[in-house]
Amino acid sequence: MLNIEDILRFLPHRYPFLLVDRVLEMEKEKRIVALKNVTYNEEFFQGHFPDVRIMPGVLIVEAMAQAGGILLFHSIPSPETKFVLFSKIDDMKFRRPVVPGDQIRIEATVTRWKSRFYYLHAKAFVDGEIAAEGDMVASMLERDEFYGRR
Repeated sequence: MLNIEDILRFLPHRYPFLLVDRVLEMEKEKRIVALKNVTYNEEFFQGHFPDVRIMPGVLIVEAMAQAGGILLFHSIPSPETKFVLFSKIDDMKFRRPVVPGDQIRIEATVTRWKSRFYYLHAKAFVDGEIAAEGDMVASMLERDEFYGRR
């Protein structure tokens, strides 16, 4: 549904921190299914860990958050005037390691919208097994408000 060029129009992330490669499905204000291809060439594998390469859990969570951000940007009016910030992680569990050659299938669902806060439940699958799952909160700011704070 969205390729990498489409994703770059919505997310501010760039190499080496862009962690979503493709969006397969999206239902505005409800859910998204996205992919992250994990390759041996990822920078973080140089140090995590040199002998047994495992994708850091925090980067799996970041990939889930970026997928959620794409969903939120497609669910609001005037997304070019907004900035999404990751606000909270709850009850995140890691169930299996992610290694070079894996493809992460991210499924995120909006569980609640409250004012400018968006609550998501996300799961990261590898080969049909849950690698990570948990709840996240994102806050939506006006882009001018965010850049004015810096």
